[in-house]
Amino acid sequence: MVSYYLDTSALLKRYVEELGSTWIRTQVSEATLLVSSELVIVEAVSAFNRRAREGGLSLTEYRRVRDILYEDCRVQYQIVPVARSIIALACTLLENHQLRGYDAMHLATALTVKRSLQKRELAPLTFVCADDHLNIAASAEGLRVDNPLDYA
Repeated sequence: MVSYYLDTSALLKRYVEELGSTWIRTQVSEATLLVSSELVIVEAVSAFNRRAREGGLSLTEYRRVRDILYEDCRVQYQIVPVARSIIALACTLLENHQLRGYDAMHLATALTVKRSLQKRELAPLTFVCADDHLNIAASAEGLRVDNPLDYA
């Protein structure tokens, strides 16, 4: 069983062409469990909108990738809702690492999922992220880490 937590920087590569897109698409197709925070939806739609405003996506392309994302979140990803326990852990992570708020939320969510998988004796979780700074914090917190940019 292959389990991945995708932060927004990794997840976006599935929907728009960037460095690391080929690798992430291959990994996603082979994974048995794909997990992310519900915050990924807002962050991804924001990124799609920014690309549309800047001319990187047409309005038609924007709507297409947004709708595919919504459907994938419904049927392919296990989307973890924001909970007070995750917020509390994210605040602790902010005190221990130099992270931005949503990055801390992604890391806290991944750590929560990791613990749940361990309790059920399931395959370990790999944190997939294209942000070196966040990957350093994730590794320091005991997560397996993979960066799609390492395969670009």
